[in-house]
Amino acid sequence: MINILVVDDQKHIRDGLQAMLHQFPLELNNIYCAASGMEALILLRQHNIHIVITDIMMPDMDGLALMAQTKEERIEVEYLIISGYSDFTYAQKAIELGAKGYLLKPLKREDLQTSLEHVWKEIQTRQALTHNIQHISRLARETDRKELRMFMRGALNDEAWILQIQEQNPSLWHNYRLCLLREKCWINQPGSSSVHSMEGIAYDVFGRQGCVCLQHSPYLILAVSAAIDPEALPAALKEGMIDAITVMTDPQQGLKTLPGSYTQVHELFHHSYLFPDQYIILPAVIEHMEQQWQLPYEELYELFQSVGTDDSGKIAQGVSAIFHKNVLQRYHIRYTQQLCGATVQMMEEYERVVRPYMGEESLDLESLRNLFDYPGMRDYIQALQQQLLRLNQFYFEYKHSYRNSQDLNEAIRFIHESYHKPLDLAMVSNHVSLNYAYFSNLFKKNIGKGFAEYLRDVRMDKARRLLAETDHKIVEVAAMVGYESYKSFTRAFRLAMEIQPTEYRQMMRQKVEREVQYHSTNI
Repeated sequence: MINILVVDDQKHIRDGLQAMLHQFPLELNNIYCAASGMEALILLRQHNIHIVITDIMMPDMDGLALMAQTKEERIEVEYLIISGYSDFTYAQKAIELGAKGYLLKPLKREDLQTSLEHVWKEIQTRQALTHNIQHISRLARETDRKELRMFMRGALNDEAWILQIQEQNPSLWHNYRLCLLREKCWINQPGSSSVHSMEGIAYDVFGRQGCVCLQHSPYLILAVSAAIDPEALPAALKEGMIDAITVMTDPQQGLKTLPGSYTQVHELFHHSYLFPDQYIILPAVIEHMEQQWQLPYEELYELFQSVGTDDSGKIAQGVSAIFHKNVLQRYHIRYTQQLCGATVQMMEEYERVVRPYMGEESLDLESLRNLFDYPGMRDYIQALQQQLLRLNQFYFEYKHSYRNSQDLNEAIRFIHESYHKPLDLAMVSNHVSLNYAYFSNLFKKNIGKGFAEYLRDVRMDKARRLLAETDHKIVEVAAMVGYESYKSFTRAFRLAMEIQPTEYRQMMRQKVEREVQYHSTNI
């Protein structure tokens, strides 16, 4: 789509040119109009205009002066000159300034259309050529960067290739740092990545010749000029409202050092987990870290002694003490990795004991295998503590379920032994030394019915046997199964059996008589 600017100090000429342009078979986008060179210059600065059709003689700034000014400001635009003067001097000057045509007034429609089509075709050809050159250049850069990325990660390459790539940007590769940018984020708080914003800021700080992007994912890795203060990038990121950690190697000389720099920047990146409050991690940060250590197994054993208790606060305090940042920052990051592994291993041993009793519940210990799967050390410790507290709850319930099964067995034995006596929930809970409310919930959860219903069913079962197998009076049976009155017993029996005790006895005796008669007949 083409944008055209018509410049003439006479309105009727501007309107006539506009009307004429709309009749041409051109893909017009916008037609702008200006009454002077100054007004035209403002529009050229504000809009992407492809062709200017301008008169030469105008007040304030004529057409030739407008051409000269846009050339000085490097505004890319093509000119067609219209003029009432056939003076060769004007035409020569216009051609010197790059005019694509010099048309005399009164303007012929065919001449203007031919000139416009010619200029537009030339613009399109130039744009296509520029696009192709840019595309080829971009492909070449992408190929170079892909090979650089592979070389950085350990792929071998020959000496000639190394020299060729190094000479493409000698000022950078003769003195560079490898830089890794890790944007700070929090677990369960996703947000849009700022990787391209960070890359743009890095190019602003180091310049196009002082910065090469080698990797976008999972972390942004750049080769940057070591001549620039390393503090400049974190300061620019902070100014740009980007919360990120900057990790930089020592200055490196020569492209051959790139694979080693890649190893070093990753080691520094891993150590950034130990320093969540620092915005830049340089090799000096880890120089004095101890390389030998003994894992705190005694503290770990003491921590796990609390598993299965109701003291979750002690567990949280134990995790905080073992993983205290002052301790972790003393040692190489491998200490922290080994400590995480030892803790997870002990959690696995405890989980193995209670796994058969967990049902569909489970711990997610697999997620704790790799510290660097988390946004930061704090997130990992929080996840570890959550899983440990869940393990504590499972273990607590396991221990209590074992004890509760013993208590329930004793309570049931006591009920079957004492059903004929005045008996209530308080007496049974006291017998097994459990809290009244706790025992009530425990009984119903494990037996499937409440205490009163269970006691009634035990008494009814005993009563049915007495009614069927003995000649005791109903009132005597009531007393023998724990009811204080005949009335309360018969009411309970009727509700449970949907029949009166006397009717039940009569029914059972008739059943016995039929069975005796049946056997007598068949002898």
